[in-house]
Amino acid sequence: MSEGSGWVEIVLLALLAAFIGLRLVSVLGKRTGQERPIGDAFRPSAEVTAPPRREATNPVRGQLLLPPGTDRGLLPALEAVADADPGFAPDRFLAGARSAYGLILEAFWTGDLSSLTGLVSDEVHHNLSNAIEARGGGSLPNRLTGLGAVALRDATVVGQMVEVTVGFVARIATSDGEIETRDLWTFSRLAGNTDPAWVLIATDNEDDSDQMPPDNLGDASDNNA
Repeated sequence: MSEGSGWVEIVLLALLAAFIGLRLVSVLGKRTGQERPIGDAFRPSAEVTAPPRREATNPVRGQLLLPPGTDRGLLPALEAVADADPGFAPDRFLAGARSAYGLILEAFWTGDLSSLTGLVSDEVHHNLSNAIEARGGGSLPNRLTGLGAVALRDATVVGQMVEVTVGFVARIATSDGEIETRDLWTFSRLAGNTDPAWVLIATDNEDDSDQMPPDNLGDASDNNA
């Protein structure tokens, strides 16, 4: 091979190398020094791995307002109920309890418990039914004439349930005349349930009447909500 042909081959190889280099630059681009190392392509960026910011799901509960006549010592228990069940408001609960008291007594006196579905527990319903049966199934001429002191007496959280006990002082007209009763009724509901209804789960009589707030009875038509 002559010296001239050797130079021609060198020039051709140089041109070929330059062509290949230009093609690589056009396809892969130029490095600027800011490229991420190859291994980083398999590492999620900080924007991907950062956990989403969690916002508070429950609003902060404000100060709980106690209805008049409520023992201040009951506040921590009521706050525990309100924390478990954000929809709980003592004054609104008492208003509903007053209405339930008259409604349940009226159903018992007439002997028709059909209106109490969803308002009393199975056990309470069973006890009321037995009492109606024991008196022969007839109705009673009783009438609620006055509902005075209605006070929160106890509150507790049992698992996912919240329970609140209410004391009632009432006057009832019977066939033997008017009597005064002091009852303790306990209501319960599933904490956070969208259904606002409370269920009566237990009834009792107040043994020590001095524990109840002073009597301030009025006409039942004026006191029932």
